[in-house]
Amino acid sequence: MKGLAVIGKHEVGWVEKEKPTAGPLDAVVKPLAIAPCSSDVHIAWDDAIDLSGVDNRILGHEAVGIIEEVGSEVKDFKPGDRVIVPAITPNWERTPCQNGFSQHCDGMLTGMSFITFKDGTMAEYFNVNNADANLAIWPDELTVEQALMIPDMVTTGFYGAEMADVKLGSTVAVFGIGPVGLMAVAGSQLSGAARLLAVGSRPNLIKVAKEYGATDIIDYHDGDTVAQIMALTDGKGVDAAIVAGGNVNTIVEAVEVVKPGGTVANLNVLGGAESIPIPLAAWGAGLSDKTIKGGFCPGGRDRMEKLIDLVKYGRVDPGKLVSHKFYKFEDIEEALLLMRDKPRDLVKSAVFLGE
Repeated sequence: MKGLAVIGKHEVGWVEKEKPTAGPLDAVVKPLAIAPCSSDVHIAWDDAIDLSGVDNRILGHEAVGIIEEVGSEVKDFKPGDRVIVPAITPNWERTPCQNGFSQHCDGMLTGMSFITFKDGTMAEYFNVNNADANLAIWPDELTVEQALMIPDMVTTGFYGAEMADVKLGSTVAVFGIGPVGLMAVAGSQLSGAARLLAVGSRPNLIKVAKEYGATDIIDYHDGDTVAQIMALTDGKGVDAAIVAGGNVNTIVEAVEVVKPGGTVANLNVLGGAESIPIPLAAWGAGLSDKTIKGGFCPGGRDRMEKLIDLVKYGRVDPGKLVSHKFYKFEDIEEALLLMRDKPRDLVKSAVFLGE
């Protein structure tokens, strides 16, 4: 089979590999649609995952598809089923899963089996471990665009609202309104936020952010982000801040604008620094009662089924995220490069491979 892989240091290319097989608990899936992620960009060009000594690891962790084969012990799925495949497919037999942290089932960030431990979804076929616990049926009511955004964009963005403990009537700031940030806006609105301040500048993203519930737009080109947020809130700050873009300095800005008792929730892959400087004044000399969290999005079947219902019953439409569409398997590379280079009209690219 063919797949798009990391073939060298900061080099991506097409490779030929053996078609995967299904272990007793696994499934082999043929993708019907694939979406490149900014994490694929970080992995391929920013060394987000150490692939030294690994030959030609196929990229990708956002896909929906049709089951080709199931293992002998798989009970709930069969060949021909259309499925949504979460980006995070934990090994559910590990004890961290029993403690509510399946994302870290075999150690820090190990719940993403794709790329980390095995080939990803940018291939003609891919393996899904623990199929009964990780796959979810793709219902006919969901369009391909909607279904494809659930495995990563929806679950990640909504996790930001959950980590930030957004409550009824909250004022929330979302830093970065790429597709994850847009879903953080949508998740915060569903959680009851009264006011949603979205930090971003690209026109397409601003338009969609408003459709998902943003009440105010903060453009860093117009001045200091912290000063703008404090001015809009009459110096009070926000109840919760969700970081879905930027760098370590964005965490600092989030700490500065959150009220005492508030929460900063980070969804962004941070790099380029050894540590995060927390300003003592904003931290109340260590006594501010502000909480800082950073989390890896949940996966698994139950999570997918809950998010599917939110889409199915009209609570959110993540299909709006897909702005650039491709229709041939070979287009996966161009779609990935778009996510790397981010033209101003891009929200999210996707490749559609079948019905």
